[in-house]
Amino acid sequence: MFYRPGMVDALADYESAGYVLFGVPFDRTSSFRAGSRWAPDAMRSASANFESYNSFFDIDLAELPIHDAGNFEAGVLVDDVLSELSLDVAGITEDGKIPIMMGGEHSLTLPCVKACAKRAEGKFGVVVLDAHFDLRDEFEGVKYNHACVSRHILEEVTDNYVTIGVRSGPKEEWDFAKDNDICYYTPEEVTSKGADTLVEEIKEYLDCDSIYLSLDMDALDPAYAPALGTPEPFGLSSLEVRDIIRGLAPMSAGFDVMEITPEYDGGQTAILGAKFIREFIAAHAASMK
Repeated sequence: MFYRPGMVDALADYESAGYVLFGVPFDRTSSFRAGSRWAPDAMRSASANFESYNSFFDIDLAELPIHDAGNFEAGVLVDDVLSELSLDVAGITEDGKIPIMMGGEHSLTLPCVKACAKRAEGKFGVVVLDAHFDLRDEFEGVKYNHACVSRHILEEVTDNYVTIGVRSGPKEEWDFAKDNDICYYTPEEVTSKGADTLVEEIKEYLDCDSIYLSLDMDALDPAYAPALGTPEPFGLSSLEVRDIIRGLAPMSAGFDVMEITPEYDGGQTAILGAKFIREFIAAHAASMK
């Protein structure tokens, strides 16, 4: 189900890898700006910009067991794509490896969450960085639309859930979040608390052994990440997102970077997405020392 391009510093074969990268070039339910299907290869290209050495963690990514499995050959119908992707990601988790997905639209996160939850030992949680609640039951006649991913995580996987950076949604979604005691943080709250305090608060709230960490890049302010499917002003900074990733990576069983639409800028959003992936791997690997 995969064909291979290649992320720089992903030098391990599958058998020896601890981290398995894969792209899913699918954006069929995109509702504003399509084009996230081009993001996996854009992030791969951007990765050539970076040194392999991470000075903060004193880790060289070229020495870590990272494998790029290439791109999942996505079909046309979202239900079929999610079903097939679930099987492939389950194979990665069952082999004891950390799946790292490069989307693609945010609907693709659901099967990855399910695969990691099934493999989890002990209590499991989900953390989503997103400008939007994504709490609709369906959108534009499609149940598994990108605008519904968090609702389906809550209903089909776990309600041990936190979302960070949220600032957009119809009144019904804000009411749903409050009525169902969903834990969320606006960008203003993130800035007020600081990333380190926020991470500790989230860990205490989730009280779990492992999480799935999902980054919809529109959690960031468009000043940092303009090439997005649904950009939303007044968002998080790149440093805030970096520090949240660093803080949560050690307990993460899986990670994704979603909703970059590379054609809408000169490459800076893909560069940032690729850098976040590298920070996630370095932070997780450092915690294993």
